[in-house]
Amino acid sequence: MAQSQTYVALLRGINVGGKHVLPMKDLAAIFADAKCSGVRTYIQSGNVVFTASADHCAKLPALLAKKIEQRFGFAVPVIVRNREEMAQVVRENPFLRQGLDAKWLHVYFLADEPTAAAVKGLDPNRSAPDEFRVIGRHIYLHTPNGMGRSKLTSTYFDSKLATVCTARNWATVNTLLGMM
Repeated sequence: MAQSQTYVALLRGINVGGKHVLPMKDLAAIFADAKCSGVRTYIQSGNVVFTASADHCAKLPALLAKKIEQRFGFAVPVIVRNREEMAQVVRENPFLRQGLDAKWLHVYFLADEPTAAAVKGLDPNRSAPDEFRVIGRHIYLHTPNGMGRSKLTSTYFDSKLATVCTARNWATVNTLLGMM
């Protein structure tokens, strides 16, 4: 039997503004039904820490998205990272090294790594003074006027990078890593 490891699933766009309501108790049950163990949720925005084998985990984003759509009637992208990947996200934040205030830091988690050409096509001045850095399958953001005012949205990055992403603030990223 393959060795199990700890993962976090990041769901996009649930329980936001009264849309795509998905109770965390029901979400945890969907993960348990999908043969994940040690299932724990964090806040209402679709963060699930769980244990599974790597082989099983590779199938989970599509399987879980399908189960959620069947049960709740809406499609939800599911992005998964293992503990080492989350630790790397925390270690590699370029804005922390610059000494910027962590309350203005966010990370977009990408389903797929974008091409170098797609990254080069991003507009660094789209939402000044906001800044971003793309590193692998992550986009680090510094939004000194708040994420709600930024034009660096998931829709923008999805369209420009030909993938799907979901954002988490820096405090949530660190909490999830701690839960793992």
